[in-house]
Amino acid sequence: MSAADFAFLIAESDVVDWSLPAALVVGGGIGFWVVWRLTRHTRRAAHEQAAELIEVARREAAVGAEEVKQKAEADVQEKRAELNREFDRRGIESDVRLREIRAHEESLALLDYQLEQRHERLNRESAAVKQARDAIRGLSKSVRKRLEGVSQLDAEEIRKQLREEVMLECGDELRVLRRATLEKSERELQTDAHRILVAAMQRIASKPNNDLTATIVQLPSEDMKGRIIGREGRNIKSFESATGVTLLIDESPQMVLISSFDPVRREVARSALDALVKDGRIHPASIEEFVKRAADEIDLVTIQAGEEAVTKLNINGLHPEIIKLLGRLKYRFSYNQNVLDHSVETAFLASMIASEVGLDPNVAKRAGLLHDVGKAVSGELEGSHAVIGAEFIKRYGETPIVVNAVAAHHEEVKPETVYAGLVILADTISAVRPGARAESMTSYIQRLGRLEKLAVSIDGVQQAFAIQAGREIRVVVSPREVTDDRAREIAKELRARIEAELQYPSTIKITVIRESRFTETAS
Repeated sequence: MSAADFAFLIAESDVVDWSLPAALVVGGGIGFWVVWRLTRHTRRAAHEQAAELIEVARREAAVGAEEVKQKAEADVQEKRAELNREFDRRGIESDVRLREIRAHEESLALLDYQLEQRHERLNRESAAVKQARDAIRGLSKSVRKRLEGVSQLDAEEIRKQLREEVMLECGDELRVLRRATLEKSERELQTDAHRILVAAMQRIASKPNNDLTATIVQLPSEDMKGRIIGREGRNIKSFESATGVTLLIDESPQMVLISSFDPVRREVARSALDALVKDGRIHPASIEEFVKRAADEIDLVTIQAGEEAVTKLNINGLHPEIIKLLGRLKYRFSYNQNVLDHSVETAFLASMIASEVGLDPNVAKRAGLLHDVGKAVSGELEGSHAVIGAEFIKRYGETPIVVNAVAAHHEEVKPETVYAGLVILADTISAVRPGARAESMTSYIQRLGRLEKLAVSIDGVQQAFAIQAGREIRVVVSPREVTDDRAREIAKELRARIEAELQYPSTIKITVIRESRFTETAS
């Protein structure tokens, strides 16, 4: 069917009512428009709410990132401070080790020099003995020749003349032999003594405790100094009154210094101040509470330290007050040597030496452990620490042998038994061991200056140089004023004056130099 035919059919058909479809179409369009308006508002509100949520999330993420950044920075600062403290501690330990190595090298050099001198002396003695032997042989030949001419003499006259001639001719050789015999005996005695001492020291060849402490308290920030001082200085006054120490606060960054002669008080103050800084509540009431708590803790630590020392040495029957006083030595140092460790070391040495010489090692061990106990007694008592310690242990039932050994270990009291001598010997060995003690730089420089000044004060000396850490001094004399014989006398005179006027460790080698130099320049 074509389009024309379709149009014709329509035209021929009855007229159709189009009002209802038109109404439906118009109603549908209006409904669609209304729905579209309503949904547009809803979509806009949803978009705005989503934007607000996104902005809130962005701000929360920024705050969280800032908190994480601050926490990370705080952790980094804490790690950096910890690393700095570890670096300082390692630096101190390396300095101590370096001083020990240097002292060991110096002792080895001294031993090498002594061995060289002994070797040279033995060579001279051997040459002298050989010379004497040759002289005696030549003398015997001459005597036989002379006897051939005096055969008419009787036997008694021959023996008398022979004796006189031998005594006259061999007097010097006999004196040399006698001196050699005495020196040999002395060397044998020294070798035996060295063997005993070395055996004792090697049997306790444990690493000594060289732990170095300082009364410095690290602070987390500079603001903490103001809180420690308090309003009108009330906090720091309360702290000093409760602990009995002096608290020094200056411009040093993030640290304060605790000053006191009593090491136990310093330790109590340090522990209490650390606890106060960590707690954050710093006021007079809390200061008294924390100081009392720290004092109780230190008392417990001292008792434990004393008991550990007694247990290590296997000593029984010590009074609890003596054990507590021994524990207080844990916080005392003598020339950077811990006194408690020194006492334990002295006890071991005294015990080993007593075993070597056939004495009671338990008595020697007990006296060695208690010899410095007077250093822990309050400074209000008069007298040396040896006498104070002896009176203290006598009060708590120690035997007269131990009391005398403690009182006489610095020879202020006359030693009454051989155990006192053992304690003196063991104390000296522990103190002079290389690295055990260290002199201050000021006293060291002063000693070198006195040594050089003493050498220069001798007539004829131009210059003097102290070398090898004060173990050797080289003296330059004027060749015009001083002869070779006088140079030898200067060396002996200087040795005698050093021994009489100076106090020094080990030995000092003296070298006197006399030389003439003539310089010409050819052009």
